[in-house]
Amino acid sequence: MYKNSIALLVGAACLSSLWLQAAEIAAPLAVQQPYTVASPHGDRQDPYYWLRDDSRTSPTVLDYLHRENDYADKYASAYQPLSDKLTAEIIGRIKQDDSSVPYTKGDYSYYSRVESGKEYPIYARKSLADGTEQIMLDVNRLAKGKSYYAVANWQVSPDQNFIAYMEDDSGRRQYRLKVRDLRTGQDLPDVLTGLSSSLAWAKDSKTLYLVKNDPVTLLSTQVLQHTLGQDPAKARLVYEETDNSFYMGVGNTTDDNYVVIYTESTVSGEMQVMDASKPGSAFKSLAPRERDVKYRADHLNGRWIIQTDWQAPNYRIMAVDADKIGDRAQWQPVVAHRDDVFIQGFTAFNNYLAINERSDGLRRIKIMPWAAPAKSVYIASDEAAYVTGFEINPEQNTDWLRYTYTSLTTPASVYRLNMQSGEKQLLKQTEVPGGFDKNNYATERVWATARGGVKVPVSLLYKKDFKRDGTAPLYQYAYGSYGSSSDPRFRDTVLSLVDRGFVYAIAHIRGGQEMGRHWYEDGKLLNKINTFTDYIDVTDYLVANNYAAKDKVFGMGGSAGGLLMGAVANMAPEKYRGLVAHVPFVDVVTTMLDESIPLTTNEFDEWGNPKQKAYYDYMLSYSPYDQISKQAYPAMLVTTGLHDSQVQYFEPAKWVAKLRTHKTDANPLLFKTTMEAGHGGKSGRFARQAQTGEEYAFILNLLGITD
Repeated sequence: MYKNSIALLVGAACLSSLWLQAAEIAAPLAVQQPYTVASPHGDRQDPYYWLRDDSRTSPTVLDYLHRENDYADKYASAYQPLSDKLTAEIIGRIKQDDSSVPYTKGDYSYYSRVESGKEYPIYARKSLADGTEQIMLDVNRLAKGKSYYAVANWQVSPDQNFIAYMEDDSGRRQYRLKVRDLRTGQDLPDVLTGLSSSLAWAKDSKTLYLVKNDPVTLLSTQVLQHTLGQDPAKARLVYEETDNSFYMGVGNTTDDNYVVIYTESTVSGEMQVMDASKPGSAFKSLAPRERDVKYRADHLNGRWIIQTDWQAPNYRIMAVDADKIGDRAQWQPVVAHRDDVFIQGFTAFNNYLAINERSDGLRRIKIMPWAAPAKSVYIASDEAAYVTGFEINPEQNTDWLRYTYTSLTTPASVYRLNMQSGEKQLLKQTEVPGGFDKNNYATERVWATARGGVKVPVSLLYKKDFKRDGTAPLYQYAYGSYGSSSDPRFRDTVLSLVDRGFVYAIAHIRGGQEMGRHWYEDGKLLNKINTFTDYIDVTDYLVANNYAAKDKVFGMGGSAGGLLMGAVANMAPEKYRGLVAHVPFVDVVTTMLDESIPLTTNEFDEWGNPKQKAYYDYMLSYSPYDQISKQAYPAMLVTTGLHDSQVQYFEPAKWVAKLRTHKTDANPLLFKTTMEAGHGGKSGRFARQAQTGEEYAFILNLLGITD
């Protein structure tokens, strides 16, 4: 795609006074090549556009990325002992031999386990009859000899004889279907490629439903029906999505009675369902799609239980008989909409409906008896900030609900609750080796006043002996996009900073959905800048209230949270000692103008379509790449994956190249590309921790902390 004659210039960069332990290192400087990005609203020059190589094979581009990696490695070599120590510390909190809580389905109990020293899980089951263990998938064996490997999804057939699984060996999240005969342990010759990770079985245990991706845009466009033993190339097309703003997936209802096609955009959704006992029959719409109406449903005893935002921004729950689908007017109310409560999801049982709600920024579970809705009760918590959610509940004819509980000080825990008697049992709490004691830490929920008087919830974690005297370093995290809420879950890695005196803060900024649907609407499209100003205002609040020293503030975000870091770096660089941007979405306008870039068209209702002038101008006003200016920037660590399909590697590559020519400071700017991974970074459980250790060492080194 790009001419090999393009030269790279390596010039001397100003060296930070912080690099006391390191020899002088020259920062890579990419040459500028004229390139015009055309749009209906004016052309822009992009001198680093040449860094885009969709084939990922250009020697010139790869050479530049390797030079950046070498530069970052040389800088980091000065504090390599600290990186190693932190990595060992973080890995030391991982229980080497562990297993999930088994759940029962059919004649087996299913679980996963990990073994000492191994990177990947083992998926297994035990016979309920005699307790014999059968290893279904040993991911360590599957990953042998591969620099990246992941099993994204697996499903056992209704007759319990086969396991279909989706594998990825590049990190690009384009999956390959494999099917294993569990009676022989051998994979069948049935292999399909270029798929999304979702799959569904028909009840005949030989018919599979899969989602095919467009090879260029990576959009999920087709649903295929494949029958075991038949030529995979002749898989039957059963549905094709023509609206490129929709994502698509397939699955089964909890009772396995239906195969479901899910289509969803930012603002709309639709489900099409088929009787799983009649493979090949027609799919029928549960309710035709309509703009600004979303819904999700599950089947229970001849009825569909539906969570929907139809005339209910924070969602409500409705129901319809299975023989009356296709007409939304037939839906009957079950749980009413409330302005102060956002319905996150539900799990339906024969006698109870369990509802996961969000109020005051916290997730809690309400149990509602079908026979007496007025007698609904909540699962209680003693902590100020916590998260509850549903665990695997494959059986509907039971009074036992399995749910998860966690907080910033409580490791992930699995409980089961008898919804009739109220009896609660702790099934497992994740063990944290290395001397962890939750009593050494404290968590707090505060409300920061943002611009316009908006109150932004902030979850805090610090050591019990923390003194609020304005001297502590701060590590502030946020995401703030897609309505994805940053819940205050236990994160053992961050203890390595908290134990060294840091305050850890999660800013629940607008663009997420912590405070309900309006919280999301106020942080998207033409309100997007609220996300960035909320983050900055949270920083100001924590500094003003002596939770942190103003010269020791560090920010971190990834993907759309990396966009947040880029915007903050342009808008308020003086407020941050350092910023970490993982796989950052920083070239907003250019990417959203190009519909050939994977997943772009799905995002128009999130960011706006820049072919419309109002959105073009607004997006341009905050796009981190476009808003770089001649000013001092914080120290920055930027990461990406060469095979990233969500945020292409060339966005952060261009951003860093431009920053190098504009920043007027002597602070370090490091750019690391994982050459064998994608959006999620390295695949192994220990390899991932090394990346976190490197990040924390980068931060601590800036403060002169060497141990």
